[in-house]
Amino acid sequence: MNGPVAGRGFEPAAVCAGGCPEDGSGGVVDGDVLAECLEAGGGRRASRVEEVPARAREILELAGRLTADGVELVVMESTSDYWRIWHYLLESCGLRVWLVSASQARQLAGRPKTGRLDAQWIARPAEMGLLRPSFVPPPQIRALRDLARTRLQLVRDRTREWQRMEKLLEGALVKLSSALSSPARTKTARIILEAIAGGERDPKALAALAAGNVKGGRAAIERSLEGMMIGARHPALIRVHPDHITLLDRSAAAVEDGIEAALAAIPAAWGVTADGVPSPDPGPAAAAPAAADRLAEIPGVTPQPAAMIIAETGLDMTVFPTAGRLVSRAGLAPVSRQSGPRTGKPKKGQGDAYLRGYCTQAANGAAGTQTFLGERLRRLTRRIGANKARCAVARSILVIIWHLLANPEARYADLGPDWHARKTDKDKKILAHLRQLRALGVDVTITPAAP
Repeated sequence: MNGPVAGRGFEPAAVCAGGCPEDGSGGVVDGDVLAECLEAGGGRRASRVEEVPARAREILELAGRLTADGVELVVMESTSDYWRIWHYLLESCGLRVWLVSASQARQLAGRPKTGRLDAQWIARPAEMGLLRPSFVPPPQIRALRDLARTRLQLVRDRTREWQRMEKLLEGALVKLSSALSSPARTKTARIILEAIAGGERDPKALAALAAGNVKGGRAAIERSLEGMMIGARHPALIRVHPDHITLLDRSAAAVEDGIEAALAAIPAAWGVTADGVPSPDPGPAAAAPAAADRLAEIPGVTPQPAAMIIAETGLDMTVFPTAGRLVSRAGLAPVSRQSGPRTGKPKKGQGDAYLRGYCTQAANGAAGTQTFLGERLRRLTRRIGANKARCAVARSILVIIWHLLANPEARYADLGPDWHARKTDKDKKILAHLRQLRALGVDVTITPAAP
């Protein structure tokens, strides 16, 4: 028996296993459910069409019927978030569920496009093994991912609030940002803004509230506050944004605690203590550090981004047979464009934007370090520019992450900033330079330098 499952707006299909002949059969569901099976006698294909609303009770009943018919594989096209209820419930009933990209399951041109026909088409390539499932993380990783992405959105909202505050202050001719390196991270900025909202208008008195080690000193703050034009609306608005920022800070801190708890609840992320006991916190003398701690040994990666990366990649690297598969998922691998003898300029892949952002952030963090990755970023920047260099180093970091997660016993070992120099053949490089000079009509004598 072969039956596919889908809800309104996407087309799933289920592929038979169990008691069906080896050639299998195909089935589909898209609001309507079409189940096809091979009759036991002559091997003919029979179909059944059902209408299944995207509600838990009906989907669970459908899962029972599919299980009874011997269906083991359900394939559905990825569209927005509407696939989730089908995938999660059918998976919880023991069915094997594949989520495939729309680019693989797209209907052929020239054929009528309806939900039922699309579902029938998805079943056919699935039977022939032409579809490749997308990565859907297990429930524990999904919980960690929800927390990690929520924290990221809260941090972005906090940044937007500071930008709105900056725009408000510019309208009031308050130039604090020119005197403070980062008002969003400076306690002095909040103290001065609270004083302005409380009615203080004297620049000297406001500058006296600043810490003594601020950028440019208190004199620079006093100059930035001269000529303020605080209207009747500004005190109330100045209080609105800091209050919202404080709320976002508290929410982000609470979510961070949830991330730590969710990561500690995953046994695969645990380390091993010196006594050989698995533990979420194995301690400094651990025989094997926790997964996030091992990733944090990479230059530019700290424990918090390490947990975010695990939320996107998961801990089971068998899902990605090679490091290149993981790189492709993050959109850090170029997409080839070749037709006959013509090769087009490769485009960047459309992958997991969250994972790509975390790896690029790690590449930026490694930029100022005297490590292999830091030197690699500087070398590539001189050759191909800063943006491409960051993408290349982000890819290198993701390859390292794949190896660390694929082998829990592996540890990061830095090659050193002089790795390229140590691998360079000096004699070949000297000969190359001599050939270039002779081509310019210059005769050079090489003399070894004094030690």
